[in-house]
Amino acid sequence: MTIETLLQNNRAQIIEEWLHRLQHEISPRYASRPREELLQTVTDALDANFSALVHEDFSRLDGVIEFIGKLRGKAGFRQSEVQKAFEIFRTIMISMLKKEMQSGIDVHILERLNSCLAYTIHKFSDHFQELHEREITRYALDLEKTVEQRTGQLAESERKYRQLVEDIRDGYWVNQHGNVVFANQAFCDMHGYEPSEVIGKDFREFVAPESLEELGELYREWMTGHRSEGQYIYYRLHKNGDSLPTENKCILTRYQGAIAVIGICRDITERMEIEKRVREAERLAHIGQLTTSIAHEIRNPLSSAGMSIQDLLRSVSVSGNDKRRIEILGRELTRVNSIVSEMLDFAKPIQFDFKSMPLEPLVNSCLDILEAKLREKNVEVRSDFPEDLPKLQLDREKMTQAIINVLLNSIEAVEREQGRIEIHATRVDKTVRIEIRDNGQGVSGEDLDYVFDPFFSRKKKGTGLGLANAKKVIEAHHGQLDLRSVESGTCVSIVLPCSEERAGHRSIPSRRGRK
Repeated sequence: MTIETLLQNNRAQIIEEWLHRLQHEISPRYASRPREELLQTVTDALDANFSALVHEDFSRLDGVIEFIGKLRGKAGFRQSEVQKAFEIFRTIMISMLKKEMQSGIDVHILERLNSCLAYTIHKFSDHFQELHEREITRYALDLEKTVEQRTGQLAESERKYRQLVEDIRDGYWVNQHGNVVFANQAFCDMHGYEPSEVIGKDFREFVAPESLEELGELYREWMTGHRSEGQYIYYRLHKNGDSLPTENKCILTRYQGAIAVIGICRDITERMEIEKRVREAERLAHIGQLTTSIAHEIRNPLSSAGMSIQDLLRSVSVSGNDKRRIEILGRELTRVNSIVSEMLDFAKPIQFDFKSMPLEPLVNSCLDILEAKLREKNVEVRSDFPEDLPKLQLDREKMTQAIINVLLNSIEAVEREQGRIEIHATRVDKTVRIEIRDNGQGVSGEDLDYVFDPFFSRKKKGTGLGLANAKKVIEAHHGQLDLRSVESGTCVSIVLPCSEERAGHRSIPSRRGRK
């Protein structure tokens, strides 16, 4: 019997036995496949093996191997499972050959069976290897694309994060082990340093001495786990030595694998100044109400007393020492009335009539009004107004009174016969700065913070309202009034915004009162 006859006569039996053993002997994966699918592949495989064994045509076998390889590869079958499936065909064939050939199996037939199986196994090995290599290559390419994409996303995320951190106006910093390990540009600007000067420095170097103890205690609480976040106000230390109010909001977290305190700091100088002004305005409003009430109560009896004194002075029966005493009483009543007027001026709201005018003539008129006092103390006055000084938007009457109040303080501060007052005006950007400097005894450091407070005065006869009223007027002109002690006396600085018009120039010589 030939192998051709064997295959033809036992076709149905071979297919049925092969199908049965695929479902029960190889693996659960084969057992789970649909019967129709296994029947089709077994039939195709048998026909391909028939062509190879009988006609030595392996083309159909190649096609079946490729088809089954793709089908089983997608389903996740192992190469060994597919090889076992074809091994079943060989065992079925040998078993049938033993039954049909009583005298023994023809060696040539057995060799052809083994050769066909070896061909199939090698083909499957090559096919699975090729599929495996393709899968590895595809996976490597996909992985490379994924890594490239994720790297790009990470770089973009880092770029956006850094841009966000660098662009915010608030300072952003990271404190790790007590040192600054990261700080954005705003943090550096707030402290007056370049970024290279900040990284690695002890955080305490950026804290003003008055806040060191408080911040040290807070940092210890964070590091010991007693605090995880918080917001507080402290004074930061600028590179130039200034202590500046700052608000910090911090959180305890991890940075580059280690515990760190991350925070955002904000300059609150302007906010605290506004709060101070609000408190000052509330205090002044209260003082103003009280002052107005008292002044009105005093002014009425003052008027009556003044009229009575005038009547007494006109009486012929009053003479000698009595008349002199009444004249003194009249002068003192006039002075008291002047003080009451100052109190009312400070308390009542001021209405302004702004006009564009040159500064120089206004200051000259103030000096003319004070001519008698300047000559009485023999005070020398020197003035300097540059020719490019612009006009200012001023209320002439109110600004005159403000400058007179400043000059009066200078006149009273200087020594008789040796007094000197210098008035110097300059343009600074869109403002005009007027400095009034005297060679008096100056102001003590402990008094500097109070010189503009209402009713604060070290003078025996002062009301303490002159500079307070001057500050009120100048700030209503959107200007600033400051006072500082200098080596040879006191310097008062008045800064006022410019108008667009400019005044001409007239040089003023040294003057020492009119003689």
